[in-house]
Amino acid sequence: MKTLNAGLISIAASLMVAVPAWAGEAASGAAGATQDVIAAKKQGVFAGITAVVLFLVVFAILAAFAWPKIIKGLDDRENKIRSEIEAAEAARQQASMALEQYQKSLAEARAEAQKMIDAAKAQMNSQINEMKAKAEVDAANLKAKALADIEAAKKQALADIYSQSATLATTVAGKILKREVGSQDTQRFVDEALAGVR
Repeated sequence: MKTLNAGLISIAASLMVAVPAWAGEAASGAAGATQDVIAAKKQGVFAGITAVVLFLVVFAILAAFAWPKIIKGLDDRENKIRSEIEAAEAARQQASMALEQYQKSLAEARAEAQKMIDAAKAQMNSQINEMKAKAEVDAANLKAKALADIEAAKKQALADIYSQSATLATTVAGKILKREVGSQDTQRFVDEALAGVR
């Protein structure tokens, strides 16, 4: 406001000097005569004083009514701009903090997800290994059972073969010896044959 007042005062001083001189030159150039020059100078002085008085009246009215409102409006606008800049800076800082928090949360979520994936893989591998071991044990048991069943069937088949062979041999021996070979003889032959195989 001080700068504005100083500028207006310097303009007023320039007008106070320039208006009488201009009025005097205009009067002297138009009249051309000495008397006219004096009359024109008086008129120029009067016009200059009128201009200065008019300027001072306008300056006083403007200084009293218009400039305070203009200066208040400029100050309000400056304060508004300053507050908007401060609000924008605060919003930028909040956005920056929110972005940092989001990135931190995202990193934590990724780490947690990776842990869950690793745990799921480990559990899956453990289950696969358990199932594999169980399948191997089951396969070994089935193999052992199958081998035992094969061995038992083999023994049974051999026993059947020896039994039939003994019966056949007894029948042949009975025909050769022309006598009947009893069941005790047959059983004795089977036992001897089995003992030889074992």
